[in-house]
Amino acid sequence: MKKTAGREPAVSKKISEKKEQIRLHLKQKGFKATRQRDIIAGEFLRSGEHVTAEDLYKNISRKHDDIGFTTVYRTLKLLSRSGLATERVFADQLTRYEPISSESHHDHLICLKCGAITEFENLKMERLQEKIADEFGFHIVTHKMEFYGYCRACR
Repeated sequence: MKKTAGREPAVSKKISEKKEQIRLHLKQKGFKATRQRDIIAGEFLRSGEHVTAEDLYKNISRKHDDIGFTTVYRTLKLLSRSGLATERVFADQLTRYEPISSESHHDHLICLKCGAITEFENLKMERLQEKIADEFGFHIVTHKMEFYGYCRACR
């Protein structure tokens, strides 16, 4: 789990703003904003990690035995459609959901042995990608870069 020490009020405010965005999206699409969806969204946004529906369900069900796996799964899909989550499928073929932040774009290093996912940013690499696209007259709308190998602990 990512550390947020010293930033709790700011993190809480961001989560509240994102939860409000979810409520607006649900209302626009004719869905109800339920207590279960609110709990799931809060847990997901607080995690700040790449989670599977099953992992999030296991975490939530410890405290809320009235929330089922299907509700967690469908809520993650709603978060994705509302622009607050991205679905990622890495080499293990498991669908993970990643909270979208207003922070800059990042890429991923994925360990083939332990499954650790490390996010990184590299401005030189981003500029090189733009340069390559320009050379080919290509306009990049979005991209994802994933490096697969072995982390320091697994080598």
